[in-house]
Amino acid sequence: MVKMGKDYYDILGIKRGASEDDIKKAYRKQALRYHPDKNKSPGAEEKFKEIAEAYDVLSDPKKKDIYDRYGEEGLKGGGPSGGGGGGGPGTFSYTFQGDPHAIFEEFFGGRNPFGQFFGARNGGMDEEMDTDDPFARFGMGGGGMGGFPRSFSSGMGGMGPHSSVVKKQQDPPVVHDLQVSLEEVLSGCTKKMKISRKRLNPDGRSIRPEDKILEVQIKKGWKEGTKITFPKEGDETPTNIPADVVFVLKDKPHPVFKREGSDIIYTAKVSLRDALCGCTVSAPTLEGKTVTVSSTDIVQPGMKRRVSGEGLPYPKRPDRRGDLIVEFEVKFPERLSQSARDTIAQVLPRS
Repeated sequence: MVKMGKDYYDILGIKRGASEDDIKKAYRKQALRYHPDKNKSPGAEEKFKEIAEAYDVLSDPKKKDIYDRYGEEGLKGGGPSGGGGGGGPGTFSYTFQGDPHAIFEEFFGGRNPFGQFFGARNGGMDEEMDTDDPFARFGMGGGGMGGFPRSFSSGMGGMGPHSSVVKKQQDPPVVHDLQVSLEEVLSGCTKKMKISRKRLNPDGRSIRPEDKILEVQIKKGWKEGTKITFPKEGDETPTNIPADVVFVLKDKPHPVFKREGSDIIYTAKVSLRDALCGCTVSAPTLEGKTVTVSSTDIVQPGMKRRVSGEGLPYPKRPDRRGDLIVEFEVKFPERLSQSARDTIAQVLPRS
C-alpha cells in the first residue's frame, strides 16, 4: 500500500481526480485565504507555503503522475524517472524549494494582486471581506474565470503559472443597411429595428439568445451613407467586447423622384411640338402638391428648371431646403406624314 504522506489534494480542498481547472481554482481560493498579508492568524505563513507546494506538484503533469502513484514518499524519495509505467524507485526526486510568494505573484500576474483586483490600499484586502469567498464583493459568486471580474479575466486562458494577461478585443462593427424613403427624410422619423444577438448570463460563462428593439432616429435631411452607431449591442461572449451595431442610411428607390444631395429631380416628358413652341408642365412635390413650370423658349433635351425650396431639408440647417429640379425630356414622334415632313422642312432652318 502506498504511503501518501502529505495529502496535497486535501490541502487544496479538492478530491483526487480533480481537473486541471479545479486545481487552479482551488489554489486561487486557498492562496488568497491564507496569504500572510491578509491572514494574521498563527500558522498562516506555513499553511500558505503548503498550499504553494501542493499547487507546484499537482499543476505539473510529471510530478502529479508520480505523486498519484507513489505518494509524497515516492515523489521525494525516488519514484520512477519520468513517471512511466512499472514499479520500483527511479532517479526522480522532488524537493519543494520554491518561493510561495513568487508562485503567488506569477499565478496572478502581478506583485500586488490584492490592490489590482480589490482596489485596497497598501497591498491589503478590505478588512471586512469574507476570506472564504474573496470574490463576493463583485457579486459574481465564482462566476467567469474563477470569480475574476469579466473585464479582467478575458484572454487569461487557463490562468496558470505561465499565462499572461491579454486584454479583451472588441469585435468588428456589425453593419446593416437601413432603407428610408424620401418622404421620411423630408419629415424625419423613427425606425424600430429588431436585432438578434447573444448575451452572457449572470454566471459570466453561459450564453443566451436575445432579441432587442433598437430605435433609430432619422433626422430631417440626412443624406445617404449617414451612419447611426449603437455601441456594444452585438454578440457577447466571455472572451470578447461586443461589437458596435451600425446602421447605414440607403435611399429607397422612389417612383417619381431622384435625389441629388438636398435637391430632388423630377423628369417632365414633353412632346416635340411643345418643346419647339413652348409649354407648361405641372410638377409634383414630395408633399403631394403641384407646382407649375413654364417655358416660352425652345426646350432643349436635358434642359432644367429649378423650383426653390421644394427639395429636402439641409442636414445641418433643417429649417432650409434644397430645390426641386424639373428636368425636361423631349419625346420625338415615331413617324410623320409626308405633309408634316414637307411643312417642317419649309419652316425649320437647315442649320
